[in-house]
Amino acid sequence: MERVNAWTTYKKREEKKVMDLGKAYRAFLDSGKTERECARETIRRAEKAGYVGLEKVEALKAGDRVYVNTMGKAVQLYIIGSEPLEKGLNIVGAHIDSPRMDLKQNPLYEDTDLAYLDTHYYGGIKKYQWVTLPLALHGVVAKKDGTVVDVVIGEDEEDPVVGISDLLIHLSATQMDKKASVVIEGEALDVIVGGKPQKDVEKEPVKAAILAILKEKYGMEEEDFLSAEIEVVPAGKSRDFGLDRSMIIGYGHDDRVCAYAEIEAMFRITDTPKYTCCCILADKEEIGSVGATGMRARYFENTVAEIMDKTGEYSELKLRRAMTNSRMLSCDVSAGYDPAYAGMFEKKNAAYLGKGVCFNKYTGSRGKSGSNDANAEFMGKLRAVMEAGKVVYQTAELGKVDQGGGGTIAYICALYGMNVIDSGVAVLSMHAPWEIISKADLYEAVKAYHAFLLNA
Repeated sequence: MERVNAWTTYKKREEKKVMDLGKAYRAFLDSGKTERECARETIRRAEKAGYVGLEKVEALKAGDRVYVNTMGKAVQLYIIGSEPLEKGLNIVGAHIDSPRMDLKQNPLYEDTDLAYLDTHYYGGIKKYQWVTLPLALHGVVAKKDGTVVDVVIGEDEEDPVVGISDLLIHLSATQMDKKASVVIEGEALDVIVGGKPQKDVEKEPVKAAILAILKEKYGMEEEDFLSAEIEVVPAGKSRDFGLDRSMIIGYGHDDRVCAYAEIEAMFRITDTPKYTCCCILADKEEIGSVGATGMRARYFENTVAEIMDKTGEYSELKLRRAMTNSRMLSCDVSAGYDPAYAGMFEKKNAAYLGKGVCFNKYTGSRGKSGSNDANAEFMGKLRAVMEAGKVVYQTAELGKVDQGGGGTIAYICALYGMNVIDSGVAVLSMHAPWEIISKADLYEAVKAYHAFLLNA
């Protein structure tokens, strides 16, 4: 039952492919630090690979490639198969939102000659990890006239960065006695953005100076914050990690590493598949898959209906059959075993960096609460598909029983009655501003998703 380290299976030529893939993934990660940016980059790459917007197509046939853009925050890719859709689709689904901080609707204020932006954190974070770091602002400002302006501050080498201060150790006696959950509280995650007063302004001169900069660069008034979506993320690019360059440290591996593996697997399909292949990149998983772009919305089901209509197959009954007969990998990251915190893991059932793509039969917490819990027959079929594809894989659960847990989009798609299992890449420091993955696990994930799409 011992799983091999994938690095030991590679010859020199294949190891180069692993490293080249890691480099390409880093470029993808750096270009998509928000769900909007990730969706935009995915569509750009899809169009380059021959995919066409579904709304531009009157009719579909086997072999056609289409994509669907949902509000600029979620994307679906499809390759039409030779079998009728009512026999089901082979689906890989990930999410492209990551933990971060969002600016509030009325964020800008001044206090003692410093200008701040007030935030509301998004997803599960350890708040103390986000202080004293260089941070960047990414997002959009939607104006009343309908124009939408992109905002990116802090990524160019010549850009300034922003950040959140912390209390100096010399005065931290009371702070250091607090529980980790309240060492830094949510309302203290205010981002410092300026400290130079605007001349000839008496009231809040530093705030006025910041507004003048925003006006000059983005044509933005203070009121425009009301219809802005600006996210605070770590500034800077991902990097090779480890002296051997075997790993990558970056922001947003959860879950863009699986999203990238899905996209790459789809792009590697050159012939017409037997079953229609589908790649889903969803939003809002980190806050429960809610909202119009979260997986609980109906856009996936609606798109399958549209595709069935354009292939001449649609009926309500056939749509239901298509959803029920589908097979899915819910592609989300797993907790990598960390020897520094060995007590939180059960070693026989932990995910290890370097031991390949991971399958989680169930996630959830404690008594499998909130879990999909895939059936044994589906797991047995997957083992055969992985071994035929020469994929290095492992199985795991998310830490020790009763230590916590987590969920994915698996249970939502399972509501249709389809077979679903969680599959992803092991991550160290998950949900931290900077996370770590193994390049070998990314490589094996691409192989796994490609084999699944063609042979499940």
